[in-house]
Amino acid sequence: MNYSELAPDYIRAIAPYQPGKPISELERELGLTNIVKLASNENPLGASPKAIAAAHAALDEIALYPDGNGYELKEALVKRFGVSFGQVFLGNGSNDLLELAARAFLTVGDRAVYSEHAFAVYPLAVQAVGAAGISVPAKNFGHDLDAMRQAAITHHAKLVFIANPNNPTGTFLKGSELHGFLRALPKNILVVLDEAYNEYLPEDCRYDSVAWLGEFRNLIISRTFSKAYGLASLRVGYAMGDAEVVDMINRVRQPFNVNSVAQAAAKAALDDAEFVRQTYELNLSGMKQLTDGLTALGLDYIPSFGNFVSFRIDPALSHVEGAAHSYRRLLELGVIVRPIASYNMPDYLRVSIGLETQNQKFLSALKQVLGEAA
Repeated sequence: MNYSELAPDYIRAIAPYQPGKPISELERELGLTNIVKLASNENPLGASPKAIAAAHAALDEIALYPDGNGYELKEALVKRFGVSFGQVFLGNGSNDLLELAARAFLTVGDRAVYSEHAFAVYPLAVQAVGAAGISVPAKNFGHDLDAMRQAAITHHAKLVFIANPNNPTGTFLKGSELHGFLRALPKNILVVLDEAYNEYLPEDCRYDSVAWLGEFRNLIISRTFSKAYGLASLRVGYAMGDAEVVDMINRVRQPFNVNSVAQAAAKAALDDAEFVRQTYELNLSGMKQLTDGLTALGLDYIPSFGNFVSFRIDPALSHVEGAAHSYRRLLELGVIVRPIASYNMPDYLRVSIGLETQNQKFLSALKQVLGEAA
C-alpha cells in the first residue's frame, strides 16, 4: 500500500519548508564549536528581560490549558493599537496567521497572488488548501504592485499576500504605494499585509497601516513577536483586521494555538520599548557593518529594510565557485547563513544581522572563502 496516494494531489506536490540549519545540527555533522548562526533573522540580543521573567512566572501554571482567547495579550494589543477585541487574532507564530487566512478563505479552485522572491510560506499555505498560487514577477527584487493588482483581477483571486519589508530580499514599499494599491483593488479581494519586520523600519519609512483598517475592510495586518521582540522559540504572532473577517478566521483556528508561556512573554515584551529601541539601534549599526564589509569584498547586495541582507556570489567571476559552494565552506568555518536558491535566487545567500563580533566572524570567513577560490 502506497499511503501517499491517500493524500490529495495538491498535498503530495508540496515541497516542505526548509528552515535555517540549527547550531546543534552543524555541531553533530562537523564537530565544530563556537558556531555563529546568522541564518534565521533571529534577534542577537535574545529576548527582553521582562519577557523572560514573565515566561518563568507562567511556568507555574503549565498544567493548565492556556486562555484560548488570549484575553490579556489581546487587551494589551487593543490598548497599543486602538482596535477592538474582535479585530485581533493570535497565531502560533506569524506562519500560523498566514495559514489561517488561507484556510478560512481559500478552497480548491480558488486563486491567491503573491510576488516572486516573497516569503515561502505564502505558496505553501495556498497549496495546502488546494488553491492555486499566482506568482507575479518581481520588480527590482520587490513587489510590483501594479502587476499584482492586475493579476488578482485577471485571475479572479480571493487573496493577495504582500510582505513589507519582504523576506528574503529586504525590499520595502512606501506607505503611499500600499495605500494606493488598496484603494485600487476591488473590495472582494482580501489583502494580507505581512509586517513581520515592521519594527526595523527607519523612522522616515514608517507608516500607520493600522489606521487603514477603518478604510479597508479587506485588509489583514500580520505581525510577529519572533523578530525584534526575540521570542522566536515561543511562536506567537498577532494579526488585525475587520471583525467579520477575523470571525471567519477564528472558526478555523485551533482553540489553544498560542500557549500560556508565549502569551505571558509576548505581553511583557510588548511593554518593553527600551529593549526594542536597543534592538533597532543594534540592527542599524550591524547593517552598516555588513554592507560596508560586503562592499569591501566586491560583492553586490540588495539594500535591506529588515534585519538581514541578501548578497550575490557571482558565478561568472573566474575565481568564484558560486553561492552553494560558499555556503558549504562557510558552514565548515562555523558560520551558518541561508541559501535562497529556492526563492529563484540561486546566486544569492542571506545573512542575518548579528552582534558586532558575529558579523565580523562572518565577514572574515567570507573573505577566506573568496580568497580560496582566487
